[in-house]
Amino acid sequence: MAKSASPPPVIELRDLHKRFGIGDAEHFAIDGIDLTIQKGEFIAIMGPSGCGKTTLLNVLGLLDNSIEGEYLLNGKPIASLSQRRKAKIRSEEIGFVFQSFNLISRLNVIDNVALPLIYKGMSKLKREKKASKILHDFHLGEREFYMPSQLSGGQMQRVAIARALVNEPSIILADEPTGNLDSHASHIIMEELSDLHQKGNTIIMVTHNPNLTTYASRVITMLDGKVDTDTFRLPLPARESTKKPLGNTTKKKLARKKKDTK
Repeated sequence: MAKSASPPPVIELRDLHKRFGIGDAEHFAIDGIDLTIQKGEFIAIMGPSGCGKTTLLNVLGLLDNSIEGEYLLNGKPIASLSQRRKAKIRSEEIGFVFQSFNLISRLNVIDNVALPLIYKGMSKLKREKKASKILHDFHLGEREFYMPSQLSGGQMQRVAIARALVNEPSIILADEPTGNLDSHASHIIMEELSDLHQKGNTIIMVTHNPNLTTYASRVITMLDGKVDTDTFRLPLPARESTKKPLGNTTKKKLARKKKDTK
């Protein structure tokens, strides 16, 4: 019996380039990147300012299409997709989380979260029910009718993540998601992202904070538009639970010690 073919990588980049400027001012923000990302990875991208991190994230999110090289999304080259199809993918398959939250100040929390559902033609009642459910999942149910200005920075970022997830995307792109938050709020946001990763989402996060890489299963550093290092690692919960089992001799010693102390 023939084995079923394994699914293609979620993202595959082949000799990807992105250039800015012309003539003497021309430079490559992305300079020949080859990268394969499998479903369910949590990737942290690091590097100095200007190394191409955010540009890469914009390309991955189909926000910037003027590229050279090949970008395959779920095995399909994006160059062959129409603008309408790309917009549909952005709406349904990719969730964006930004450092600046990007909430609409004139809309309350529930309407901010429900906003992406408008483009799916969903009725107002269904939009509000779905937005309300995800806000309760993020422990923000009591803030549904608050305005963004009435929220803390951590709460605004959780609302932004809820909005990014309301369409149930499989890929989450996060650009410095804790950049404007204190350490306590940052920890809460990272725990939320870690939980999403455990549920099977593919997460690609740009960060300047090396402490946040402990949540990632893979850390990529960029330099001058290129991948400088690419390190696979166990995420934090797995590393903490990966303890050497006790041998029989050690178990017997501990048992004797416990008996002697009684």
